Amino acid sequence: MNFPPDACAPATRQGRAARAVWLTGLSGAGKTTLAHALEASLHRDGLRACVLDGDRLRAGLNSDLGFSDADRAESTRRAAHVARLFVDAGVIAIVALISPFRAERAAGRALFAPGDFIEVYVNVPLAVAERRDPKGLYRRARSGALPHFTGIDSPYEPPAHPALELRTDEWDVAGCVDRLRAHLGLGRHGEGMAPPR
Repeated sequence: MNFPPDACAPATRQGRAARAVWLTGLSGAGKTTLAHALEASLHRDGLRACVLDGDRLRAGLNSDLGFSDADRAESTRRAAHVARLFVDAGVIAIVALISPFRAERAAGRALFAPGDFIEVYVNVPLAVAERRDPKGLYRRARSGALPHFTGIDSPYEPPAHPALELRTDEWDVAGCVDRLRAHLGLGRHGEGMAPPR
């Protein structure tokens, strides 16, 4: 991975420190879409940000892992450590990862200074996630071709007290990004927050 010469310069502007924004939720909830939209928004502000997406991590760093509970926990652990490296380098880390277990997300949080790990629950009903099913994963899981699939035959433990909850079945991408920006102490882009539909 190559960075421009100033890529490790602090991501701060007007005193805003780099943090980890951890997007957790079911497959198809919209985590990756929101992560890249937030990243683009932060880049427009001149802030350093990088998306750590579960699918891309699985293709490389986590390619040795399967879908057992233990492997999912290890995937979360690795992602948290990578996110910490980015934050230490002054880069806002936007993690888009199912990360189904509360204990592993809590262990990830423990790697960061207080306030530097922002847990965001990207929440949609299972029926909505199944209807979206952009990669056909739910269909395969329902047929038995994809065992240990989160939400079907493997549990997802929602955050008990997330810093922010985003209902992507009620708010559009721009509205969700506005809410994320507001939580980060940033102003809104465009027309602002979209009302729930």
